[in-house]
Amino acid sequence: MGNKQTSCHHNYFSRFLPEEQAEIDGLFAAITGGLEMMSRGKNRRSFPVPISLEMLKTYLGDALPEKMIVRLYEGMRNIDLTETSMGPTEYVTKEQFVILMSELLKGNAGEKSNAILKMLHVPLVNVNASHLREFTEDLITSVVHVLDYRNELKGWNVKKSQDFTSGVKALAIQLLSELKQGSPVKEIDTDSLYCNLSAIEEWLIKVPQISTFLNVIIRRGFLVLHSHAELASFIPECKDGKEFMSLFNIPAIVYINSFLPTKLQHTWKLIFSSQIHGYNFAKLCGNIVDKGPCLLVVKDRDGYVFGGFSSHSWAVKGQFQGDSRSFLFTISPSIAVYTYSGYNDHYMYLNHGQQTIPNGLGMGGQFDYFGLWIDHDFGKGHSKANPRCSTYNSPQLSAKEYFELDTLEVWAVGDFVTEKSPAKKTVLDTNTEVHCLLEMVGKSRHSEGLRDPCQDKET
Repeated sequence: MGNKQTSCHHNYFSRFLPEEQAEIDGLFAAITGGLEMMSRGKNRRSFPVPISLEMLKTYLGDALPEKMIVRLYEGMRNIDLTETSMGPTEYVTKEQFVILMSELLKGNAGEKSNAILKMLHVPLVNVNASHLREFTEDLITSVVHVLDYRNELKGWNVKKSQDFTSGVKALAIQLLSELKQGSPVKEIDTDSLYCNLSAIEEWLIKVPQISTFLNVIIRRGFLVLHSHAELASFIPECKDGKEFMSLFNIPAIVYINSFLPTKLQHTWKLIFSSQIHGYNFAKLCGNIVDKGPCLLVVKDRDGYVFGGFSSHSWAVKGQFQGDSRSFLFTISPSIAVYTYSGYNDHYMYLNHGQQTIPNGLGMGGQFDYFGLWIDHDFGKGHSKANPRCSTYNSPQLSAKEYFELDTLEVWAVGDFVTEKSPAKKTVLDTNTEVHCLLEMVGKSRHSEGLRDPCQDKET
């Protein structure tokens, strides 16, 4: 039996590179206080000192919430090395420690599912969606907690963002929605979907964020293998908004950032806020035009928070712009992202100062029927979906179809584009209505061909 345990230990241990194995060895020794042996009277055991829950709590300290420390401990001690079903012991052996680390950091979806089940500490026949929801809430909370504790929130301030607790619950519900759709579960009621191992495995495949979150709490909680590249753009750096009370909460930032093109995930820069710059549509246009891809987020007077990602620089013109990377999203009361439906190319629209064409900012849908519209008077907008926005397949984002604007902010994402020097004007430049009408019918001005080409830096 001892040989079987040792063989099992080496199989899991071999997944780590030699330098990683040394880190895992050192971590186990550090948790157990550096002791190599335990003494009981005159007898000495010939294997490493096992880990107790108190040892784990002492080592991790305040790096992780206590509830997550207990879950990790349960995940370790519920690993059955003997296959005798005698039940878990009070202490965690090095073999159990290595197996859990290997499954969470190196394992496939099936192994991670098995580890999560042990961390739930609920008999498999009793596991339902409510247990997974509580686990997911603890996981999200632990991710933000450990990044804050390690000073790795990259300028974001938990206290300077919207309600953290509601953000955690909303994101957990969103992630769990994938479990309820198409997974082999037996539906009992809204929060009591009985799950088997294959259901959880399928959920992990559909929701890669869970595996990433597990990586974060292990690597940053234990400070082990922490140079791994997959965490580099997990949360973007916050520029020019560190002391600003954003409409985004930290869970929403992490989730929405994961939908951005990879090259745009590393930095968010605040370029407009109605709280700072005032309720002025002309000022909004001046701050967002030619600034590269942006995230725009709105809060209506009923407290709903929603917005959209514009894949290209905004430009004031009388036609739709952008591409299929654009999307709409909600943050409160629920978190969700709505991507391109394939129905039409009405991704983005911005116009100002015209009499014959709608003036305002819109995303998705069509004139007078946008998925998201901010009117040029800056006091009102609409979100129409009957039942869905044609471009993004999104529902009504605001509390009411026609909403009153409370707050609006815009973040440039990726490499911030510096403002271009103004081009030399022609006679037609003085009549912007004519320019917009020409663009709407697909005509270009011959005078533009005489200018130096000036293309947006699209990412």
